[in-house]
Amino acid sequence: MLSKSIQGALNNQIKIEAESSQIYLAMACWAEVKGLEGVANFMYAQSDEEREHMLKLVKFVNERGGHAQISELKAPNVTFKSFKEMFEKLFEHEVFVSQSINELVHISLQEKDYATHNFLQWYVAEQIEEEAVARTILDKINMIGDDKGGLYLFDRDIENLTVTTAATNTPE
Repeated sequence: MLSKSIQGALNNQIKIEAESSQIYLAMACWAEVKGLEGVANFMYAQSDEEREHMLKLVKFVNERGGHAQISELKAPNVTFKSFKEMFEKLFEHEVFVSQSINELVHISLQEKDYATHNFLQWYVAEQIEEEAVARTILDKINMIGDDKGGLYLFDRDIENLTVTTAATNTPE
């Protein structure tokens, strides 16, 4: 059974994950109309992934005797000065999500809700990966600079971007 405070915190995270999906979707639309098909496809996939993160939380809350709440979402930014700015905003958002997950972990430990704490460990590892991907993308964008050929290659290659982190790299 979930406490009221943990249920409230999880419902807040449901909203954050839903807004994350919307943010990525808005970025996908922006990239698509700018002719960045690879970036757009990457963002569409990220949007779907964030929605899956939200649904995982919804099911957990309901399975633990709580009631997942679906609330109104804040409208995402839909325009950017450049694709670099868009990815900088993405990185800032992922850091925000990580902080929110960390706060949830803290609350679960304070309340000695070890089932929720255990469940949240997947999100902790996921956020390590999300931040690493965003950092890798920004590093690549900084290498490209203003090179249009580099942007073309980046747009082509981003759909296949993989980043292995310590959290996802399991020893054999």
